[in-house]
Amino acid sequence: MPRVTLTTEMVNQYHEDGYLILNGFFDSREVGRLYEVAIADAAINKNAINVNDSTGKRSKLSLWYKPGNDIYGLLTRSESIVNSVDRLLAGSAAVCHFHSKLMQKEPRVGGAWEWHQDYGYWYKNEFLLPDQMMSVMVAITEANKENGCLQVIRGSHKMGRVEHGFSGEQVGAAQRYVDLALKTMELVYVELQAGDLLLFHSNLLHRSEANLSDRPRWSMISCYNRASNIGYNDSASSSSSIAPIEVVPDEALMKSNAGGLSEHQADFLAKEADIALK
Repeated sequence: MPRVTLTTEMVNQYHEDGYLILNGFFDSREVGRLYEVAIADAAINKNAINVNDSTGKRSKLSLWYKPGNDIYGLLTRSESIVNSVDRLLAGSAAVCHFHSKLMQKEPRVGGAWEWHQDYGYWYKNEFLLPDQMMSVMVAITEANKENGCLQVIRGSHKMGRVEHGFSGEQVGAAQRYVDLALKTMELVYVELQAGDLLLFHSNLLHRSEANLSDRPRWSMISCYNRASNIGYNDSASSSSSIAPIEVVPDEALMKSNAGGLSEHQADFLAKEADIALK
């Protein structure tokens, strides 16, 4: 049985606010296993990309396209997550996996992420329909103000795409539009417990501060797309972003002996290949 079924009220809240929080989506055993695998994953560590913020602080991320039978792929393809995404995305074509990434903000050194929209990056891949794209964040560790939790501008997805340009090594939204949005829209600190889920629209403005605490902040973000939304300048991931997801039962995460990503099978993205960083 799926662990959650979105109500009409939840769906309406997502479309109004641009995001939805599902508390306690994964239990302590599940998220504990995910964290244990992630910190010991040699392929993840080897292929991590360092991204500096405007002050020189560094965040690490590892990004890949095809969800396999490893622990991350089983999570991405789990029935309740895919069904929830299907309820929230515009359109009716099959749900597909665009890419996933493991975000690693280490204590004291984990850098900030500038204000941006995910579609601000993905627009360069020539996806035409932002309402058919979204991200799902799993909090692997607790996320709070001290360790640089996500901040969102509630309802900012209704603005449509904002122009983006470079800020340090990152691509950020035009500050003028961020400032205008904050005049009338609410700034929300999305504080999460390990195992909570955050689902958010591709045009929602969001950022995060540096991790100034003595604890790491790790999260996994899977990005989804409808099969009908083709990325015309997205050759690196086109086979994944329009390939229907092979859904697995929620319990597969714990019933399987799956470990981390295989160095030979995972299609990691190298920093120099990221169109958003060019």
